[in-house]
This record gives sequence, C-alpha cells and structure tokens, in this order.
Amino acid sequence: MTAILTPTRKPIVLVVDDVRANRELLEGHLFELGYDVRQAVDGIDALEQIDAEEPDLVLLDVDMPRLGGLEVCARIKSHPLRRLIPIVILTALQDRTTRLRGLEAGADDFLTKPFDAKELLVRAKVLLQDRELNKRLDATETVLRAIARAVEVRDRYTIHHAERVGRYAREIGEQYGLAGDDLAILYMGGVLHDIGKLAVPDAILLKPGALTEAEFAVMRVHSAEGERICSSLRSVSHFLPIIRNHHERFDGNGYPDHLRGNAIPIGARIVAVADAWDAMVSDRSYRIGLSREEAHRRLTAGAGSQWDAAYVELFTGLLERGTIDQIASAQYADAAA
Repeated sequence: MTAILTPTRKPIVLVVDDVRANRELLEGHLFELGYDVRQAVDGIDALEQIDAEEPDLVLLDVDMPRLGGLEVCARIKSHPLRRLIPIVILTALQDRTTRLRGLEAGADDFLTKPFDAKELLVRAKVLLQDRELNKRLDATETVLRAIARAVEVRDRYTIHHAERVGRYAREIGEQYGLAGDDLAILYMGGVLHDIGKLAVPDAILLKPGALTEAEFAVMRVHSAEGERICSSLRSVSHFLPIIRNHHERFDGNGYPDHLRGNAIPIGARIVAVADAWDAMVSDRSYRIGLSREEAHRRLTAGAGSQWDAAYVELFTGLLERGTIDQIASAQYADAAA
C-alpha cells in the first residue's frame, strides 16, 4: 500500500561539472533511481543554486572555471546550516595531494573518473540515507530550541537569556582554544541549559520575592529534569553534561551532584560563568539587574570557589575588550529585527 502520511519527495542531487557530457552522463544514471537531478556548470553556479534550494547530495568536479570544486566544498562545509550536505568529489586526478585537500575541505567521498556506474549509485544511495537521518536529527534540535524558547516566554525577564548564554559560552570556549564541534556543543548547551525549568511551577519560577528553602529545592530540580527531558535523544547527548551540571560549584557546594573542581564537565564550567554573568546583569522578577561593575566584582570574588577561575579570567578579558557587550548588543538587535 502506498504511504499516505509520509510526503513523497524526490531527493535533489546537484551535479557540478563544466563539461556538459559529464553532467548528462551522471544525470542519466541518477534519474533511473528517481532522483531530482539538477546541473551546475561551475562552482559559482553551484553556490547560487544551493542558495536558492538546498540539495540532498552534491557531486562535484574539481577542475572548473571561476571557482574550483575544492573551494566550493570548503564553503559548503563551513556553512553552519549546510555543512551536513554530503559531497562526493569527482576527479580524474588520482594523486594523494588532491585527496588530502578534498578531505581537508570536508568531502564525504571520492570517485575517480572514469567511474563505475554501479559504484556511483550505491554510494549516492548510502549518502542520501545519511542525509535523511541528519535532517531528522536537525529537526530534533530545532524542536528543543523551540522548547527552550517556550521556557523563556513564560518569564518576560529571561527572554533571550539562553541565546546570550550560548553565545557567551562559545566565545569563552574559543578563547580557551576550542574549535569546531566543541564550540557548537558549547553554544547549544548554553541555549538548552535551562530547558528543565519546564518542570518548575509558575508560582515558583515567577515569584517576585525570594524563594523559601522548600521552593528553592523545587527550583534546583530543573537541571536534572533538563537532562531527563533530553536523555532519550541521541542527537543531543553531547549537551547533557552542560544541562545537568551547569549549577555545580567549583568548591563542591553546587547541585545536583556536588561535583568539585575538574570533576565538573568542562562545558558545564564554561556555561556556568556565562549563565552567572547574564543572570546578574539582567532584571529578574525579584530584583533589578546589577551594574556591570558590581557583577564583575562578584564574578571575580567567586573565582576559584563558585566558578573555575580560568574561565572567569577568560570572560574578564572578553569584557575588557568589549566582546561581551558587542555580543549582547547584536543579540538584542537580532531579537528586535
């Protein structure tokens, strides 16, 4: 029986080659599998078509006028939203240098011309299956971001707090020397760090005064609840230590696990500094935001006891250079747009 709930959509395959005969040969093979095959005559044409509609697979020649295949590959793979598009490099060159350059640019696979048609079709099918899985994982992450946003909407005082924490954490990580996926984990961990507040009643979350000991005990549950909400989703498993442990203290007096020093996951230690700063300088239902000077004083005073001193020092450097203020101003501008 034909599926009626699953929308039918042909995978889009973009063939990029400056030789027309090569493009048509590839299209002929791929069309037999029911793919929607598009053609680009060079690298510039390819990027323009990708801007117009994102393909599910790119078959990319190396030597082309205007913009070569390796540069096209590098640009796609450096794009935050398009980096998961699978790319197969097609080349008549068989030297080791070309392959290494292709791998450095982020290529997912290689085929040497003249290629075997059956091998091409098998590799295309496998990469398209991976692409479909990655799209589903991306969708999961998007849903979680929407949930994190819903948590903030409950409290007008914390609108955009998570986004700022994510951006600050990523900047601290970069100063520390992290790169690539590590920075992406810091950013998303920061964005999702308070997702467990879904489990906190409005009467506590929005209380205009200080919390009682019993109410604070309920509030403390949010970090473990956040981990529970996300724990069954493999695509966000790297964020779980940040979500669970961002309220640990360097002296061991934090929660929920009372971890001490370097036993606290590095991502959680970084996000803790970013979270504390934004919480201190922002208005809340129970107080107005602290001045920049007072927040800086408290952050410095807590270095080595509440927070990892190394990350406080890096954050202080970002403050002094104006980087934190620039990030906050840009984030407010984005929100107002």
